[in-house]
Amino acid sequence: MARPPHTPPPPPPGGGGAPAPPPAARGWHVFPLRPGSKVPALHGEKTCTRTGPCQAGHVKWEQRATTDPDRIRTAWSRAPFNVGIATGPSGLLVIDLDTPEHKGSTDAPDGAATFAALCERAGHAVPTTHRTRTPSGGQHLYFTAPQGTRYANTAGTVAASVDTRAWGGYVVAAGSITPAGPYEALCGSVAVPVPSWLQSILRPAPRASHAPSVAVTGQSRRYADVALASEARNVAAAQHGQREATLFRAARAVGRFVAWGDLPRHVVEQALQEAGEAAGLSVSECRSTLRSALNWSIAHNPVRRDAA
Repeated sequence: MARPPHTPPPPPPGGGGAPAPPPAARGWHVFPLRPGSKVPALHGEKTCTRTGPCQAGHVKWEQRATTDPDRIRTAWSRAPFNVGIATGPSGLLVIDLDTPEHKGSTDAPDGAATFAALCERAGHAVPTTHRTRTPSGGQHLYFTAPQGTRYANTAGTVAASVDTRAWGGYVVAAGSITPAGPYEALCGSVAVPVPSWLQSILRPAPRASHAPSVAVTGQSRRYADVALASEARNVAAAQHGQREATLFRAARAVGRFVAWGDLPRHVVEQALQEAGEAAGLSVSECRSTLRSALNWSIAHNPVRRDAA
């Protein structure tokens, strides 16, 4: 069951100064950022005195983020802090659409363009949800995560120049001001649930159980062959609106066998390319999806424990 939509925090009172943090009733856990900055205003672990909330050990910003109106009023009465929203405790998944300059490039498409292309390939319009503009020209799209789901932060997993913020991450709230400019609300009065097709892309690829220390190379390769054949069938049978996500998920799942040396990359690419085309995707769509998904899977799957 998905969380009910949250309304965004209100704009700064009087049109300037520190933004007003969202009230506890809206369910967004906030903490202060240094005035004019994106850096948390709370002390770090190295300078922690182990007193107050940290008496039993250092408490980080994610744990100290709160919806308690008394704590919020007390904190923001001390200085014109910017507002950080701890996305995980707030039940939020925020899509961060970067500009290419922010990623060190000037000729690559920006995150908004690559995310729009991903939505189109998935057969859906770009979701209408609470959206903010960052000082650099990027955008944040706010979604509510399914109840009980713990999404992690990602960088480039969804698409090029598209990151996500969830557990372990935070975003700067609309109304906050930095030297580069303000964070501004653009549209959408509520954060809508994460679309199902996007959930399938964000779902972690399953990890194979680690084999005993005795080498069973032949069995491992046979298992990899069976897994590839199964994923290829799933891709070929994918329905319109799920084809891109199914291909992406299959490549992430099978990519670990490439990383472990059980399957050559070109064999995986050929099998899934053919399956994607059979499902109705274009050659270029398949190649783009396979490249990004396999690169991610290979980079994030460690060497198998039974290897030397």
